Amino acid sequence: MIGGTSNTGKSTLAEALAGRLGFEYRSTDLLARHPGRPWRTPEREVPPHVAEHYATLGVDELIDSVLAHYERLWPRIEELVGADATGPGLVLEGSALWPERVATLAAPHAAAVWLTADETVLRARIRAGGRYDEATREERLLMDKFLARSLRYQALMVAAVDRLDLARVDVGTDTSVSELADAVLAQVS
Repeated sequence: MIGGTSNTGKSTLAEALAGRLGFEYRSTDLLARHPGRPWRTPEREVPPHVAEHYATLGVDELIDSVLAHYERLWPRIEELVGADATGPGLVLEGSALWPERVATLAAPHAAAVWLTADETVLRARIRAGGRYDEATREERLLMDKFLARSLRYQALMVAAVDRLDLARVDVGTDTSVSELADAVLAQVS
């Protein structure tokens, strides 16, 4: 299991690890999507309810909302991890892998690590993904709120990971996916 806040590279790393290990790859995002990223891409406009979510809620309310969403997802995550006991293996990634919940799993062959990133890394990735320099003032405000929520989520997550003495790896600024995969495998072996 690979947890972490948005834009730490969980999906990229999980896909690489799954390929390296011959395991299946799954994202908790596919179980049920929280409002998600509030910026448009060439393939997708920001749905009005997503823009409203980020525009009207404060950072603490955004955190409460996303943590409640992850709490509702937990039974499905437990089921996935438990079902994996007889399969070829599973690399499951997502922000929904909250440390305190993962620590209670009764899955002897499961391992977990959380990815962290410096604020400058997260800001650069979010701004690049949202094309911040080309965005309108309103779009920038939504991205800034998403960044604030991501940083707050990470601070809470790191506190829980450290309190529970769980594994975490910082993604750094120039770490390759292969180097990151090696670091994660070293942490969980």
